[in-house]
Amino acid sequence: MAYQYRQQQPQPHHQNQQQNNGLADQGFLWSVFQRVDRDRSGIISEPELQQALSNGTWTPFNPKTVRCIIGMFDRNNRGGVDFNEFMGLWKYINDWQNIFRTYDRDNSSFIDKNELKQALTGFGYRLSEQFYSVLLNKFDRQGRGQVAFDDFVQCCIVLQRLTDVFRRYDTDQDGWIQVSYEQYLTMVFNVV
Repeated sequence: MAYQYRQQQPQPHHQNQQQNNGLADQGFLWSVFQRVDRDRSGIISEPELQQALSNGTWTPFNPKTVRCIIGMFDRNNRGGVDFNEFMGLWKYINDWQNIFRTYDRDNSSFIDKNELKQALTGFGYRLSEQFYSVLLNKFDRQGRGQVAFDDFVQCCIVLQRLTDVFRRYDTDQDGWIQVSYEQYLTMVFNVV
């Protein structure tokens, strides 16, 4: 067991390489941050981030998705992200791009209903065919029967948030909850 543990430890030379790569990555991200921060405020706002992001379809990035993402990383509720928050946001978006590419099997820059089903099933969701149609109708801004990258991210964020809220009420974990109308509205409005 100790031998396996030692095998997994990076060698000092490799560790220095990682540190140098980390500094290079940070330098690269700083230059990206400065280009996106058009007003030089030190904070990337929603409009600045929206202009900088691309969903690969020649359409503007969904402002609701931008708002969701900024909200996740804006720790001080300033309506934007500073450089440290931007580094996390950058990784988050890159991770989502990799996930999107994995499930966009036909490389169309869109996720159709079957690809959406594969993605969400891969995330652990077990949903009906009917509900996949509901998701597609809700997040297909362009009316093409498929979702672009930005809408896919928003779909997944909203679904996860709603699931988290549901789990708080599903104390016996049987997939059923009983809530009042006002509790239901509060749950939905806090997520959407």
